[in-house]
Parts: sequence; C-alpha cells; structure tokens
Amino acid sequence: MDLPDFKDDPCLKVLRPLVEAYLAFIREDSRHIRSMHLTPSQFDVIATLGETEGMTCGELSAATLVTKGTLTGVLHRMAAKGLIRRDPVKGDRRCTKIRLTDKGEALFRKTFAAHATFLKPYFERALTPKEAEQARAFLVRIRDSFQDREAGAEVTTHHS
Repeated sequence: MDLPDFKDDPCLKVLRPLVEAYLAFIREDSRHIRSMHLTPSQFDVIATLGETEGMTCGELSAATLVTKGTLTGVLHRMAAKGLIRRDPVKGDRRCTKIRLTDKGEALFRKTFAAHATFLKPYFERALTPKEAEQARAFLVRIRDSFQDREAGAEVTTHHS
C-alpha cells in the first residue's frame, strides 16, 4: 500500500508544534513547581483543593491530572507533611473527603498565585486575550476529539 502524501495535510501540520508547545510548557511548569519544593502532582492537588470544602478521592482524581494509581501515594505523602487531612463522609463509612489543612491552605495561597504569576507572561507574549480564548476553544476540541475516540465514539470532522 502506498503512503498518502501528508506533506500538505493541515491537521498533521498542527501535530509537531502542539507537542513541542506541550513539552516546552511542561519543562518550565515543572521547573517552577519544583523550585517551590513541590512535585507537579502535589501542586495539582493543592491547586484543586484550594478554597474548596474538600473532595472525595474520586472527585479529586477526576478534577486533577493525577492518575488514580499515583494519587494514593501523593495523598499519603501530603498527609505525612501535614498538608491534607482525610475526613469521613457522613452516611458513607467507605468514603473520605480530602481537605487541605491550615498548613496546606497557606501553601496554596503562597504557591498558586506565585505559579500563575510565573506562567502569565509566557501566554501574554504569545497571545492576545481574544487569541487565548480561541486557542482554548481549539485545544478543548482537540482534547474532546481524542476522548470521544477513546470512548469508542465516531470521530466527526468539524469545519468552521
């Protein structure tokens, strides 16, 4: 079977810059998070739980980018550092709610704003506010297209 000519395929032209942007972002994001003495997974949990009444493990897993298998160990280490606590959920002994302790909430206030401030110039240099909204919409559509495919749905093309 002959390979089709992909050199002018507009979708494939997006692939390499998308991956390169992701890798560049992860490199800088992780470096800054680690400079605050946190792992990216710990920061994700703190940022997600900050200013909330807490979440169950299932809710936290769905709301973060941390896999369920990794989340258990991350939560264990964060509890040992006094950053989170596990409270029983009334009416369901099998379920616990994960909450930031006062120490965890203070760390959230210190690190979340610092990290957002660190990242903001990268985006502001590259995108106007309107372009940022458009980029978000495009990236969400790409993400959803892959997630739809993973769920076994037909991938449909979107022309606009």
